[in-house]
Amino acid sequence: MMRAWTLPILLVLSGSAIAAGQLITGGPGTATALLLAFLALAWVNSPFLFPSSINTQEAQRLSAIDGRPIVFWRPGCTYCMRLRIQLGRSAGQLHWVNIWRDPAGAAAVRAVNDGNETVPTIIVTGQPHTNPDPRWVRDQLTSST
Repeated sequence: MMRAWTLPILLVLSGSAIAAGQLITGGPGTATALLLAFLALAWVNSPFLFPSSINTQEAQRLSAIDGRPIVFWRPGCTYCMRLRIQLGRSAGQLHWVNIWRDPAGAAAVRAVNDGNETVPTIIVTGQPHTNPDPRWVRDQLTSST
């Protein structure tokens, strides 16, 4: 759990230190802008950006019932963030598995990516797809409903 928060916490602490330095040297506007930028980066890299994660077994069970794809992801992954942001509201229709919280999810990703934990890895109708185009993923959602 703590591993997912390491980068956001470091970003907040670094941003606070840099903003404090700017404030001391007399740049309140710059300090505010820097602090806001670091807070935004921390939020983007935090688990808050993604829908709640479930474990692999539950994701597979639900996917078998509703046919929705499973997304294996991890916090801090820029490709996962790109996918999540470009999917917008439709991201909630996917089953998200955080591989840092679920060892079975990490093992499933390694099994289909030559031993690497390459994310996002998406399982659609039992077929793995590593880092697919977000538009393709959105198309899979419309075809599964």
